[in-house]
Amino acid sequence: METIVLDIGETLVRDDRHWASWADWLGVPPHTLGALVGAAVAQGREATDALRILRPGMDVEEACRARAAAGRGEHLDESDLYQDVRPALGELRAAGVRVVVAGDGTVRAGELLRALDLPADLVVTSDEWGVRKPDPEFFARVAEASGAAPEATLYVGDHPADDLFPAAAAGLRTAHLRRGPYGHWWADHPDVVETADFRIDALTELVALAGSGGASSDPASASASVGAKAARRGTLRSVR
Repeated sequence: METIVLDIGETLVRDDRHWASWADWLGVPPHTLGALVGAAVAQGREATDALRILRPGMDVEEACRARAAAGRGEHLDESDLYQDVRPALGELRAAGVRVVVAGDGTVRAGELLRALDLPADLVVTSDEWGVRKPDPEFFARVAEASGAAPEATLYVGDHPADDLFPAAAAGLRTAHLRRGPYGHWWADHPDVVETADFRIDALTELVALAGSGGASSDPASASASVGAKAARRGTLRSVR
């Protein structure tokens, strides 16, 4: 692999603080909101549907603006990163791999991430690009930012419908990360197993993949031809 592009939420960044802050804003116990998020994930729905269950008709974007105006907007620091982020990204760059962080997020999230000075060549969010996943235009921007051919670019993420499927449809190599609610719940879904070039449990596994010459270590995908994968990408079912 020449370039590895990583999602943000539940790939690099833990969502604990995010959901706890929403629970506090809505005045409900964190475990209540956590259970509703889990239910939404298991049903293949947007995690933010949990907020609308608590507050029917809620405009999430408007609520985000209200929180920011009240001084309770986004916050991100070192404690929000998964422990394997810095070691993995540092080793990838040391190995000569271009590292790009590109996922859904606000302009403010992009500023906070860059302030952490991650070992990455580029850190960018969807709002900074003006397009969100799973829009094909987002992955066209990923391919452009990669600086490498699609077959030499690996997109890493936890969410099948937002990360894995559209990245594969764009011709990128893919790694599904078993992390976070979506990553764990949907890890063994047939479409995930069929589509992912690699399935990993930690970002540190990417270091070996980068030097593997592109051969998949996942038995589910190792024997699949490029043509067969392309055919599958045209008939993927969304988990939503």
